[in-house]
Amino acid sequence: MLPPTHRERRRAGGARTVLGLDEAGRGSVLGPLVIGGLLVAEDRLAELRPMGVRDSKRLTPRRRAELFDRIAEVGERASVRFEPGEIDAAVRHHRLNHLEALGFAALVRRMAPDRVVVDACDPVAARFGRHVQRLSGGRVPVEARHHADAQEPVVGAASIVAKVLRDRAMLSLSEELGYALGSGYPSDPRTIEVLRAALAAEGRPSWVRHSWRTAERVKAGPWVETLETYAP
Repeated sequence: MLPPTHRERRRAGGARTVLGLDEAGRGSVLGPLVIGGLLVAEDRLAELRPMGVRDSKRLTPRRRAELFDRIAEVGERASVRFEPGEIDAAVRHHRLNHLEALGFAALVRRMAPDRVVVDACDPVAARFGRHVQRLSGGRVPVEARHHADAQEPVVGAASIVAKVLRDRAMLSLSEELGYALGSGYPSDPRTIEVLRAALAAEGRPSWVRHSWRTAERVKAGPWVETLETYAP
């Protein structure tokens, strides 16, 4: 018989649960935005920090992958993914924060925790928390903080889930296209090279966020080489 999930334990009168939520890929010009979550019984929260859980940005890719597997022994992982077309539609209406809040709320409804802690993308953290709580039905308290991924291990764990799944999505996309995309962020020279070639060759590839200023700037510049130039 399989051990009960954290949600089953709560329904059976077990320990209360907390859901940590964070995202990866918000600033990328390529690929998806991934929201990650970890649902943990409150009596197991203290296990996260000793195993090395922290903000995913402070971990190497190898260490993130190791912790991605280890945290599944303590809690229940979950994720939501938004593709570039969905992100572009939100940005056109100045609703990127709302899109992220929708993703957070979807995981709150799916995981049914007793309380939620999220890393806030809104300059007013409390406002973002209220927004997520409304979208998720209003019954579960949502605490939103800036830098929660660095302060709360359960949110750090969520950031690991989001980052690992986002990196896997980018690797899968690179393999599908047949050339490396880089990190997908505007600060990555490889990403900019591939973006220039893709916009010149394909016009509007579905894996590019065309609403990003980076894409608009690159599209406006001269480019004569092809994607094959950057094939591995």
